[in-house]
Amino acid sequence: MKVKEEMKLEQIPRVKRISKSDFLKNYVQPQKPVVIERLIDDWPAYEKWNLDYINKLAGDKTVPLYDDRPISSKYKFNEPHTKMKMAEYIQLLKSRPTNYRIFLYHLMKEVPRLQKDFKYPKIGLRFIKQLPMLFFGGENSKVFMHYDIDYANIMHFHFHGKKQCILFPPSESEYLYKVPHALIAREDINFNDPDYDKFPVLRKARGYVTELDHGESLYMPEGYWHQMTYLTPGFSMSLRATPRTLTNFSKAVYNLIFMRHFDNYMRKLRGQKWIDYKNEQAVKRTHKKHDISQ
Repeated sequence: MKVKEEMKLEQIPRVKRISKSDFLKNYVQPQKPVVIERLIDDWPAYEKWNLDYINKLAGDKTVPLYDDRPISSKYKFNEPHTKMKMAEYIQLLKSRPTNYRIFLYHLMKEVPRLQKDFKYPKIGLRFIKQLPMLFFGGENSKVFMHYDIDYANIMHFHFHGKKQCILFPPSESEYLYKVPHALIAREDINFNDPDYDKFPVLRKARGYVTELDHGESLYMPEGYWHQMTYLTPGFSMSLRATPRTLTNFSKAVYNLIFMRHFDNYMRKLRGQKWIDYKNEQAVKRTHKKHDISQ
């Protein structure tokens, strides 16, 4: 019987609380992730935020939804797959597993009352003082492996239930079958059960994993790859801080000004052939770099 071979993932370090100086010295400067379990227990959100509370305040709002269908030329960059009322969506979350997620949604702009429930932690990050976005997901729904377009340092706060987070440092990009002209790995890679026959270079990747409970905070350094799996229905919020290095700031500018628009143009010009080409190149380039025969 063949023994299942798992990815090489170590648990993300955890602390109950942390001082600003220790956070900067031990995690931000060396760019290492950490879970802070009690960072936000003085926020009103720590006690109040759950699906029922969101439903009460925002049930009448129409929200954009995404699922796990493969990226297609039919949709532009970050274009939602469908929409529904928040109350209908929350009922769906409670009733059964669903792949529908809310991604990058300005709920706080739609419901200003929510803005009173959080504050920016004083832990040494230069947070971008714009309204944070919320992310919702149903049981077993996944956010595919990707890194963020703006190379931000991210504080990610989870509410209502449990969420698995798999992270890889930027140094591991060459092993993750990165799709060219995009911010994602091949979507058909299951990072919880990788197919090493199809994607052998994944064996070399070294990453991190954790499970977030209600009220816990995850620090993700700039440029880190991340995949999120909602183990139960729930939602999260992210606060973003500017890149610390000129190199990563330049990469963010390139992504925002050129890469995103170039990819949209090529989708419009070549359609699905462009998507298929990029997925093929993700494998060909990775295997060529590591001397793997096709």
